[in-house]
Amino acid sequence: MAFVALAAVVALVLMVRLSRRRAWSAVQSRHRVGPDGVIVGAAGYELARPDAPAVLVFHGAGDTPQTVRYLSEELYARGFHVVAPLLPGHGRTIREFSQVTADALTNAAFESYSALRDRHEWVGIVGVSMGGALAVQVAAATPGLPALGLVAPYLAMRPHATRLARTSRLWGVLVPAFASSEGFSIRDPDERKKSLAYGAFTAGALRALYATVQRAVLALPRVVAPTLVIQSREDNRIGIEDAERSFAQLGAREKRLEWVTGAAHVITVDYGRERVIELLASWMEGKLVSR
Repeated sequence: MAFVALAAVVALVLMVRLSRRRAWSAVQSRHRVGPDGVIVGAAGYELARPDAPAVLVFHGAGDTPQTVRYLSEELYARGFHVVAPLLPGHGRTIREFSQVTADALTNAAFESYSALRDRHEWVGIVGVSMGGALAVQVAAATPGLPALGLVAPYLAMRPHATRLARTSRLWGVLVPAFASSEGFSIRDPDERKKSLAYGAFTAGALRALYATVQRAVLALPRVVAPTLVIQSREDNRIGIEDAERSFAQLGAREKRLEWVTGAAHVITVDYGRERVIELLASWMEGKLVSR
């Protein structure tokens, strides 16, 4: 009997390992990883203008700086120095994405801001989706921040996502990677093809996202920087009521909520991105002039 039980356990372990290996392989085949370990085209970048005012841009969960390239180029064209770092666990292998932590993400955000602030007198921040949650944390700890842009900021998890995050250590053993059930985050088919996102999420990354959101929610009342929030009414990940509630919790006296239509969640590359980019670039310019 003991031998049968042991054999069953061994068989289960082997099945789990095989299942995980197949899941990793299926996801990883989506993009080519370069010799530096980063998906080709997914690396962070700097559009340099020494001594110019600077803008730090954070991408979203599972995404890469590729999703903020249009915005970065417009900011650069208007005279800003722009830095868009590749966040920990992103733009690499799906295994690395499974190991990312909220602490690593938060530390990277603060380190990126500190490094940029050491070299530039004026530094604004823009955050997209989870990048918005990171930007909120940095802004809350930086009372002198001159300008903040939050693009579809991920500041509220829907109930089913919250349940999955809280129980992820249980089901994550058997389901290491999974596709989202919330539909496409980019409606534009051409831009969706260009995306370097993983196209899947992991149990570990979901836990990191959940913790990052919780930290940002607690930080919202402490944000005093002038803040522009841009949100799509058709966002597939953030409901209108959640977006309005998060906006109300922002502590900034000067804050503005702009709605766009026709796009899903990643509105920096989706339909109508021109208006999103214009709003953000003009917001940064306006705060630069008013300093």
